[in-house]
Amino acid sequence: MTERRYFDSPGGHPPQTALMTGRAVFTEAYALLPRGTMRDITHSLLPFWDNTRLWVIARPLSGFAETFSQYLMEVGPGGGCARGETAPGVQGVIFVTAGQLALEIAGAHHDLGPGSFAYLPPDTDWSLRNPGEATAGFHWIRKRYEAVDGLDRPDPLVMRDADVTPSEMPGTEGRWATTRFVDPADLRHDMHVTIVTFQPGGVIPFEETHVMEHGLYVLEGKAVYKLNRDWVEVEAGDFMWLRAFCPQACYAGGPGPFRYLLYKDVNRHAALPGPGFAAPR
Repeated sequence: MTERRYFDSPGGHPPQTALMTGRAVFTEAYALLPRGTMRDITHSLLPFWDNTRLWVIARPLSGFAETFSQYLMEVGPGGGCARGETAPGVQGVIFVTAGQLALEIAGAHHDLGPGSFAYLPPDTDWSLRNPGEATAGFHWIRKRYEAVDGLDRPDPLVMRDADVTPSEMPGTEGRWATTRFVDPADLRHDMHVTIVTFQPGGVIPFEETHVMEHGLYVLEGKAVYKLNRDWVEVEAGDFMWLRAFCPQACYAGGPGPFRYLLYKDVNRHAALPGPGFAAPR
């Protein structure tokens, strides 16, 4: 079995001799946060999280992306929280990139390591601790759940990347595949977090343009990615944030696999303006 790698090396600070110019871009349609932007001076802290720091790499902004937030979390030995999500109605996904974590969901214990995935339904009692001697790293993706009358809320899920068989895109001979942690036909879910893998030479051979907004964090490898009008080089540790309908395409040149953690909103009506809204002329 091919070894799976998950980039996890935030923090630090460049020397005064380093060049200032980098690849960071923020436009009306997309943002690119290269891994070099996630330095010690840009980290944040959260209430109730001990020995923990994080980088906020996506959050709702007026006129831009709107549906989710994404944090790159770093938890030191013994650190963590007794209260996970504190906002009502908010669901979450955890994906572990380094170290060991102990997750409690409504009294059930789960040991997590690199490649572990957990879906945490809204209004679920959960906590997380680092029981090891090394720093642990994980992604925490949050979205307010859009309930639908007649649909139950989703159940908690805990699984591993290595235990899920990727679904190959038809006609690609395995060069393009997606690891799906949630059944796409399960309409209880209003977001999907997957892992997309391109083997060397794999491509998205057309400009995808669709209503789902995206967060893409590169776990492994490098590629060139089409974002709106621009081709940009991306590598492990980079994060891309795509507004709805932003055209995208990809070419993975190698030498190894190109893999990214992908967020998208799914399975719900588009929100419509309420009474009194004046449509633009």
